[in-house]
Amino acid sequence: MIGVLVSGEGTNLQALIEAGLPLAAVASNRAGAGALARAEAAALPARVFAVEHYPDRFARDREMADWLQLRGVDLVVLAGYMHLLTPGFLERFPDRIVNVHPSLLPEFPGAHAIDDALAAGVETTGVTVHYVDGGLDTGAVIRQEPVEVEPRDSLVERIHAVEHRILPEVVAELCVR
Repeated sequence: MIGVLVSGEGTNLQALIEAGLPLAAVASNRAGAGALARAEAAALPARVFAVEHYPDRFARDREMADWLQLRGVDLVVLAGYMHLLTPGFLERFPDRIVNVHPSLLPEFPGAHAIDDALAAGVETTGVTVHYVDGGLDTGAVIRQEPVEVEPRDSLVERIHAVEHRILPEVVAELCVR
């Protein structure tokens, strides 16, 4: 069963829902994230784990991992989740946490990958699905797909289209392993 961690609008969550994958729960670090409405519309259990309601990130991640495991989650997908996970969370799901990132890692890690690629003047960027480790977008790459930067006015939409296609494909493949 899959647990999805979200922070934003949830378009990658929607792609996972539409792919018919066995989703068990959705956790967010932000109340009011659009992804929570998508989870509700799909009748998925969802809960907010805002760090300010816990003594620290370690306590928050421990409770979030407990909540996910109680729902049978054995694969965690970060779909626009904008917090680094603590070692304790990572240890609960060893080699079973994946992330989608809008660049061809190791180029342009972090929260501003598209802007960073544009500022660097590269001709090609892309999408990476990778395992999550203790670093910032440093886990082993599972799949990458390049996206041409030009035309710039449609770059974000084209990157999202690739994310929405390859993330569900990779997750489906991981579910049968």
